Amino acid sequence: MIFGRAKSIADSLRKTRESAFGQIGALLGPSDIDEAFWEELETLLIQADVGVKTTVHLIEWLQERVDEEGLHRTEQVRELLKGRMVEILSASETDYLSGRRLLSVVLVAGVNGSGKTTSIGKLAHWHKEKGQKVILAAADTFRAAAIDQLKLWSQRAGVDIIAQAPGSDPGAVTYDAIQAAFGRREASVVIIDTAGRLQTQFNLMAELSKIQRVAAQNVHEAPHETLLTLDATSGSNALSQAKHFAKSAPLTGVILTKLDGAAKGGMALAVAHEHGLPIKWIGTGERMEDLQPFNAREYVEALFDNGAATTEAVR
Repeated sequence: MIFGRAKSIADSLRKTRESAFGQIGALLGPSDIDEAFWEELETLLIQADVGVKTTVHLIEWLQERVDEEGLHRTEQVRELLKGRMVEILSASETDYLSGRRLLSVVLVAGVNGSGKTTSIGKLAHWHKEKGQKVILAAADTFRAAAIDQLKLWSQRAGVDIIAQAPGSDPGAVTYDAIQAAFGRREASVVIIDTAGRLQTQFNLMAELSKIQRVAAQNVHEAPHETLLTLDATSGSNALSQAKHFAKSAPLTGVILTKLDGAAKGGMALAVAHEHGLPIKWIGTGERMEDLQPFNAREYVEALFDNGAATTEAVR
């Protein structure tokens, strides 16, 4: 079922391609390889939010291949770099909600401002357009505004929501949503919103672990996905968030948001390489349709090539 034409990855990465990776692309134009080339490439990769650790890996890997293959031109490095980037992004890839089950439980975590609630609404819409009945669980009970915001997104997506009063037990909300899915509402997907916590707030991180336990006690092997929303514009801070959240919850993947903003694009590489986390979804715009399953090769091509193929509507 087609639910509309999503904003293409190439379009969403236009600003990135014109700035950070545009400079990298220019450097990889026709010229000779010398020491200055490697130094500038390293600087540009770090500026593009690829991260120091991943940048060092890429430079060392490229230098080894250049020596082994006897390459002398910078344009030859271009395809090597793109290929290695695809390998890094593909290494940890797993299918979203693989396998069959009566009820799938998806838990979404992330700090305030990372696009978490927006992504939940878009994800609910994606499931609905595939013919699945969805229930949202408003387990971010620490802020009344968070509950109201999720209610608004449930209305936009046309899906049910289970919510309680602000300050309620998030575990109880999770339990009620699961029971509703098994009961008269007969839903096949429950998506759980969690508090927009900072990774340094220990009590809130412990609450996240509690929500996971409640899900596991009521649905076999739940949650089946635990996704972390990361703002693609937040640079190294996103790496810190991934590290700390992974300590409190067995994350299965990342929703990379705000790619159509001032994102530098390299964050996806750093998350995949340094934390082994697959990018499962990417937010490419403001509309309900602008959430797409991640494709490593398409993403890398869009970083470098203005003529990257436009993504057709997700089916």
